[in-house]
Amino acid sequence: MEIRYERTTNKSLEDAITSITNSLKERKFGLLWQVNFKEKMAEHGIDFPYDFVVLEVCNPQKANEVLTKHIEMGYFLPCKVVVYEKDGITRIGTARPKILMSMAGYDDLEAIAIEVEGILTEAIDEAI
Repeated sequence: MEIRYERTTNKSLEDAITSITNSLKERKFGLLWQVNFKEKMAEHGIDFPYDFVVLEVCNPQKANEVLTKHIEMGYFLPCKVVVYEKDGITRIGTARPKILMSMAGYDDLEAIAIEVEGILTEAIDEAI
């Protein structure tokens, strides 16, 4: 299984960002922070060729459940959803929580990781 889940869309970058943000909001995931790497690198004189936007998103109830069990899982939170353009195609994706959490070795988090991954992938599928 691949570590990322990614779908393509015919939407523009901005429309895809709006769509995934709204889709996540419907599933009780809020947007904590957003950064466009192309813009951020330009601030440092670097001409990065892609619009690559990282959205840090969180469901407070799910985060509380994970962090209460294993505070060390904060290294993996909040969840990241990425929207970027490459070769004229807009893509929306995320790292799979089940794989990320399994790397930490906490078997008691598998069910919530599967649940969160399902929510994120469903939100992406709806957003495209």
